[in-house]
Amino acid sequence: MRNGIGVLDSGVGGLTVAREIMRQLPQESIYYFGDTARCPYGPRPQEEIRAFTLQMIDYLSQLDIKALVIACNTATAVVLKEVEQTSKIPVIGVIDPGARTAIKETKTGKVGVIGTIGTIRSEAYEKALKRIDPTVDVYSMACPDFVPLVESGIHDHQRVLSTVEATLKPMLENPIDTLILGCTHYPLLSDYISQVMGPDVTLISSARETARELSTVLAYQGILQEGCTLERPRHQFFVSGKAAVMKEIAESWLSAPLEIYQVDLK
Repeated sequence: MRNGIGVLDSGVGGLTVAREIMRQLPQESIYYFGDTARCPYGPRPQEEIRAFTLQMIDYLSQLDIKALVIACNTATAVVLKEVEQTSKIPVIGVIDPGARTAIKETKTGKVGVIGTIGTIRSEAYEKALKRIDPTVDVYSMACPDFVPLVESGIHDHQRVLSTVEATLKPMLENPIDTLILGCTHYPLLSDYISQVMGPDVTLISSARETARELSTVLAYQGILQEGCTLERPRHQFFVSGKAAVMKEIAESWLSAPLEIYQVDLK
């Protein structure tokens, strides 16, 4: 059987997906790649996002992974279909699972989406939501300041709250009852986002549903690692930027010591 699950992201945001995979699939090893040196992806041209994502996929493929999770909404919007068509292993993105959950949760049919400039410009969430329910009203907004905020480490809580308040002010004017966190970095700001949006707005992170879909796909293909084994899963984390920055954020978020390696993709 192949080694484990490849998870990639533009930076540390995909850790929200990795954590959920660890929780739901505790026997599976995870090989995570965060392109921290070139984050954020949101403002970049599509061709650049495509090239960077394919570089990470090539690196993870050398580790003999049995499935790949593109835990970056921007990259999912740009390359998922292409990679699905050419890959010999299952490939899962984060947009469709999040959209399905939002449709289940909304009671008014009015759904907000926040994401990077690239994700919002692609209208990937709006298209996914409308495929499921054509009557849903979608209110989308880019939040370009959120990813750098997370990547720098959340230390000054008042500054973070002030940034989130200022950024989300236009979204408060929309009659939504559900808000999709359309970037895997954003759940790391969920406490602040929830405080600003209020108790009547349900926040949707696609991490849980993505992990659930991964579990279903692995089980269907007969490659799910089940039951107790003598070998414990071994998680490895690779970054294109400084390993120390990822180590601080990742160990805090995942509550465990981690193996983190710096890799030059250029």
